[in-house]
Amino acid sequence: MKTPSKVRSGARKPERVTLKTIADQLNLTPGTVSAALNNSAAARSIPEHTKQRILTAARELNYRPNFFARSLRLQRTYTIGVIAEEIGDAYGSMVISGIEQHLRQNNFFFLTVIHRHDKKLLQTYSQMLQSRGVEGFITVDTSLTEEPALPTVAVAGHQRVAGVTNIVLDHKRAARMALQHLQNLGHEEIAFLKGQPFSSDSVARWDAIVEVAQELGVRIRAELIVQLEGNDSTPVIGYPAGKKLLARKRPFTAVFAYNDISAIGAIWAFREAGVRVPQDVSVVGFDDIAGAAFANPALTTVRQPLLRMGQIAAQALIERIEKRGTCQPEIAIEPEFVVRESSGPVPGRHLPGAAFGEGPRLSSGRT
Repeated sequence: MKTPSKVRSGARKPERVTLKTIADQLNLTPGTVSAALNNSAAARSIPEHTKQRILTAARELNYRPNFFARSLRLQRTYTIGVIAEEIGDAYGSMVISGIEQHLRQNNFFFLTVIHRHDKKLLQTYSQMLQSRGVEGFITVDTSLTEEPALPTVAVAGHQRVAGVTNIVLDHKRAARMALQHLQNLGHEEIAFLKGQPFSSDSVARWDAIVEVAQELGVRIRAELIVQLEGNDSTPVIGYPAGKKLLARKRPFTAVFAYNDISAIGAIWAFREAGVRVPQDVSVVGFDDIAGAAFANPALTTVRQPLLRMGQIAAQALIERIEKRGTCQPEIAIEPEFVVRESSGPVPGRHLPGAAFGEGPRLSSGRT
């Protein structure tokens, strides 16, 4: 009977591929290889064909950079903290996805914490992230009132705070697009779903709606305003708001909702009561989340480029961390208006072409 063969004592584990391994194979210095792989400032002096040789060799040798060694050598962590109100909601997840894409392309990591508008938790998490060596913060739907200890970019922050760059949507233009669209369709009795007080966009968006409505001659009636309540991140948030509007027995022919999820929830309530959208009531949302185009009916909405906003936030923060840019107090983002199936002419009135409003950023369809 044969005994199991033993592993030869001389057998060696494959050596880890290092910068020196690649440098020796290409007859280059480790510094040149490092500059090319990290795309540092020194890489500008390296010929393009040499960079491509280095990148090809790194792929073929399955090179994996040692980020711990890199951090110790440069005394940097290449990590940022993302502070968000919610990670699973349609708004926050798209913004964070954009942040992740840009950070990954630039070899940065990120740690995420969720505060759910708890001020004590927000402070605790900020300190926790600092203790873990993050080099800056990106906040999403988070109200900041004090200057942060690290470079910070806020998506939908709105408050002017020293050291913070705000990524903000032009809410006045967004309000004008939506209200003009409904006005062009003949709607005069317009109801509004108002954002929760804790949401950082609520005040700015409502103020813009009130200002634009006055300019356009659109009357805002108190009995047709419903305040969203709770922090549910699904269409359930809009269902009771829709029920409240119907229960008030005040006629309305259109609804402009704070966001898409509340608009979709309100449509559920309307359908349950036998109110058709858009034949009886038109509904306009805000955000253009991924599911807006596939709601029933497909939702007319103000589009925020959420993925792009996340990418811009990450780019702005990296530039500040690496001192390639100054602290801009604000970066403005332009909205678009997307016309789909949830809006139409006021009942009993046909207005050919009016559904498409006006303006250079109007679009339609499921894209």
